[in-house]
Amino acid sequence: MSISRRRFLQGSLAAGAAASFPGFYINKALAQEQTLRIYAWAGYFSDEMLADFREKSGINATFTPYGTNDELMNSLRATDGSGFDVIMPTVDRVPGYLDYNLVQPLDESRIQWQGCLDSALEGSEVGGVVDGKRYFAPSDWGTEAIAFDRRYAAVDPDNLSYGDLWNPDNGQGVTVRSHSALVGIGLWLQSQGKLPRPLLESYQSEEAMRANFEVILAEAVKHKGMIAQFWSTENEAQAAFRTNGAVIGQTWDSTAFRLQNEGMDIAYRAPKEGALAWMEGFVIPSNAQNVDAVYELINWYYTPEAGAMFVESTGYNSTAKGAEKLLPEASRQFFEASYSKQDLANLWWWPIQEPWYVALRNEYQDRYLSA
Repeated sequence: MSISRRRFLQGSLAAGAAASFPGFYINKALAQEQTLRIYAWAGYFSDEMLADFREKSGINATFTPYGTNDELMNSLRATDGSGFDVIMPTVDRVPGYLDYNLVQPLDESRIQWQGCLDSALEGSEVGGVVDGKRYFAPSDWGTEAIAFDRRYAAVDPDNLSYGDLWNPDNGQGVTVRSHSALVGIGLWLQSQGKLPRPLLESYQSEEAMRANFEVILAEAVKHKGMIAQFWSTENEAQAAFRTNGAVIGQTWDSTAFRLQNEGMDIAYRAPKEGALAWMEGFVIPSNAQNVDAVYELINWYYTPEAGAMFVESTGYNSTAKGAEKLLPEASRQFFEASYSKQDLANLWWWPIQEPWYVALRNEYQDRYLSA
C-alpha cells in the first residue's frame, strides 16, 4: 500500500492546532425532525457522543453496531445500500463496495477538511479515492499487534515477533483472529525467508496468494493446539483474556486499552515485523435517506472535542486535529507505552483487499478453523 507511513504518523503526532467549531448548515428545527442512522463498529459512538452531536446539531442519531468488515459488507449487499445513512469501513475495503454500487461519492465542498489531519486525508487516497472521486472521510486509525499478560506471557517486550505467539511456553493460552493471524504468521515467515513470494504480492494475484498461503496455513495448523480462543469481534477478544485463559494474543490496540482500564495487567506492543495498521472513515451508502445529516456528523467529528470523546470511548486514534491535547493522561500513556518511534515508522498498512482476495482469504481461514 502506497500510504507514506512516516508522513502519516508525523502528521498525526505533530498536528496540535485546535480546529474551530464548524458552522452547521441544516436548519436546526428541520434537523430535529430527521434521524441519522449510523452503522459503525461496536463501541464507536457512546451515549455521550450522540448527546453532544444532538446538542450541537439538533439532529437525533441512532447507532447500530457491527463487529467485522464482512458483516458490514453482507448487510449492505442484502439491503442494496439502504437501511443506514453512514457506515465506517476500513479504507482498504472501499473499492469492494464500488464493485456492487453500494456507496456514493462524497461532496467534498460540504466537509470542513481543515479539522482533519492532512496526513490522514493524504493517506486515505489509496482506497478512499477511486477514479478521481473521494468516497471516504478518514475518522480513525489503529493497529493489530501483540497484547500480552505481563505476569504470564513468555515474551521479551523489547524484541517481540509474531512468532512469539507460538512459543510453547505460552501453553494453550493464545488468542487470534483467524484471517489476520495468517497474515501475522506470513510476516514472521517472510522475515525468515520462508515464503516463496513477497507477502504483498498475495494481494495482487491468485497465483501468488495461493503459493504463500499454502505455506502459511501449514505453519498455522502446526500451532493450532495452542489456541485458547479465536476471536472475530472486540468483545470476543476481551473475553479471551478476561475469562477464557488467554495470556497472549494478536489483537487490536483497543483490546489491551480496555482491559487495562479494567485493571488487568495487559501490555500492548508492536512486533519487529510491523504492527498491522488500518484506517477507517465515514462512507455514505448509495441509498442513504439523510445525506445532509451525514455531512453534519463528519463536520462535528472533525473537532477536537468530538475526536477526544472518540479516543476515550475506543482507545483508537482520531484524525480530528487537536484531539490529542484533550485526552486524559491514561490515553496518552497507553499510546506512548505501546509504540516507539521505530514502531510507528514500521507500521504494515493493510493493502487493498479486493473481492477476489477476500474470497480466497475466507477459503484459507475456513481451512485453518476446520483443521
